[in-house]
Amino acid sequence: MRNLIKITAILFFVIAAAGASAQTPKFGHVDLQALIQVMPDRAKAETEFNKFQTDLEDIFGEMQKDYQTKLSELEQMGDSVSEIKRNAKISELQDMQQRIQNYQQNANTQLQQKNTEIMKPIYDKAQAAIGEVAKEKGLIYVFEVNSVLYKSTESVDLLPLVKTKLGI
Repeated sequence: MRNLIKITAILFFVIAAAGASAQTPKFGHVDLQALIQVMPDRAKAETEFNKFQTDLEDIFGEMQKDYQTKLSELEQMGDSVSEIKRNAKISELQDMQQRIQNYQQNANTQLQQKNTEIMKPIYDKAQAAIGEVAKEKGLIYVFEVNSVLYKSTESVDLLPLVKTKLGI
C-alpha cells in the first residue's frame, strides 16, 4: 500500500512536470518610445529640458557676441597700434576661442546628463508598469518592438494594457 502511494505520487509529479514543460511560452512586445511619448510626465520633462537648453544657448550666444566685439576691436586698431597691444589682443581672442570650445563641449555633456536625469524616472515608471502587466499576463519575455526583426501574432501587444495600467 505504501509503495502504491509512493508510485502514485511520483507518477503525479512526472505528469505535472511534463505538463508544465509542454506549455507554450508566452511572449509580449511593446513600443517603448510610443509609450514614453504618451506619458504625461514626458511633456513636463521636455519643457524642463528645453528651458535648460535655452539657458545654455543664451550663455553661448553671449560668449560669441563678446568674441565678435573683441574681434571688431582688433580690426579697428589698424596700423597705429604697437605690436605688443596687437599681440595681446590676438592672445585674448585665442583664449576666448578656447573658452568657447570648452563651453560647447561641457554644454553638450550637461545636456546629455540633464536628459538622462529627467527621463530616467519616466523610463523607470514605464518599465515597472510593463513588468507588472507582463506578470499579470504570465509572460516570460517582453521585447521592445523597435529592435525585433519578427513578431508573431501570438505575441501579446502590451502597449494598450500598459497605457491602461498607467491611466493614460
